[in-house]
Amino acid sequence: MNDGDQALSLIYLVGCLVLVVSGLLVHRAPLGQTLKMALAWILIFAAGFAIFALRDDFKALGSRIMAEVSGEAAQQVKGGELRIRASEDGHFWIDGEVNGRAVRFLVDSGATVTTLSRAAADRAGVAASGGFGVLIDTANGTTMVDRGRAESVRIGPIERTGLAVHISGTLGDTNVLGMNFLSTLSAWGVEGRTLVLKS
Repeated sequence: MNDGDQALSLIYLVGCLVLVVSGLLVHRAPLGQTLKMALAWILIFAAGFAIFALRDDFKALGSRIMAEVSGEAAQQVKGGELRIRASEDGHFWIDGEVNGRAVRFLVDSGATVTTLSRAAADRAGVAASGGFGVLIDTANGTTMVDRGRAESVRIGPIERTGLAVHISGTLGDTNVLGMNFLSTLSAWGVEGRTLVLKS
């Protein structure tokens, strides 16, 4: 917001306050009643400000409620597309499978290679290939990961075989779907708050 917009907002706010105060003074009500009316107006302005300031949160909440009421799943297959709604944290989470075992992925276009937590790799039977690990840069700093290869990675109807993966002991339970999977798709992108993957 530039200085001109801020000045106009301030003038509008002062004008509203002057209008309310002058209305209370002209009414000539007893002091107790005037204070109650003033408090009521302050609460009305505070509620209006809160609604304006949190409008995006209310919109997201409304969308989520409508999706729950209509039964719209967070993850839908439409034709050859997989559509994933953004979660409350703003990220895209996908339920998938690695070697037939259920794995929940965080989609991260900033990750070069799909990365499994150590626990997910163990459950899916993805072993480290041996040799030296690889140093990678993450949002939390540099960490060492092992190399591995998943026989199958499936996200909805989209499956890739022989996919190179990293195995990390520092991710906790987070598994990351990286660019080496996304780049095999015919197209992918974000439409509003929905991630669209096309096989």
